[in-house]
Amino acid sequence: MPILETRGLNKHFGGLHVTADVNLAIPAGEIHCLIGPNGAGKSTLFRLILGEHQPSSGQVLYDGEDITRLKSFERIRRGMSVKFQVPGIFKALSVRQNLEIALQHHLDHGSLRQEIDELLGFLSLRDAAGQLAGNLSHGQKQWLEIGMAVALKPKLLLLDEPTAGMSPDETHATGEMVKELRRGGVTVLAVEHDMDFVRQVADRVTVLHMGRVFAQGTIGEIVADERVAAIYLGEVHA
Repeated sequence: MPILETRGLNKHFGGLHVTADVNLAIPAGEIHCLIGPNGAGKSTLFRLILGEHQPSSGQVLYDGEDITRLKSFERIRRGMSVKFQVPGIFKALSVRQNLEIALQHHLDHGSLRQEIDELLGFLSLRDAAGQLAGNLSHGQKQWLEIGMAVALKPKLLLLDEPTAGMSPDETHATGEMVKELRRGGVTVLAVEHDMDFVRQVADRVTVLHMGRVFAQGTIGEIVADERVAAIYLGEVHA
């Protein structure tokens, strides 16, 4: 049974059909990347899965349960977590304090410090623990928010362009973090433009185009698909 499934998912904004009959099934333990040209509907699908948008029709299922009408916070309570493209960290607080906020309702005081120390090590932020989060590099800010999302111990982690603005080295390090999370039992759905990152982490890839599932398969199958190359070059319009 997939941990996440969408069935015939549609979203209209006025006369604009942004998400068109999307069927997606992600097995537990998979790293699944969602790619496509700008305007393909990736962000809208992401927000439908998270519950920030309600679909015009269709269903979202999580762990076998229909969650189509649940609020975002109800989905998060069931084991979803999300990291958005723009880091939503507390810039005036230290890195450690940011992680404390993320963890404080989930751990007792005795285990809080140990969990934070482990997260700091995982995020390569141990040396920056006392720094103000606003003084981190862009890549470190992205890692901190990944840590805050991971602090919720999700079964399904949604990542919205996690490597946006990162250097190649930071992008590779982020990919290694994502693979380590998968080894720890976390299923990952990532919206991403950076194909090096997708090649590094993805078990399977879904390509969206004009709101529809255009292609799906392994990264090797997707890279070899001439139709996919064509939509990125603007040669396919339907």
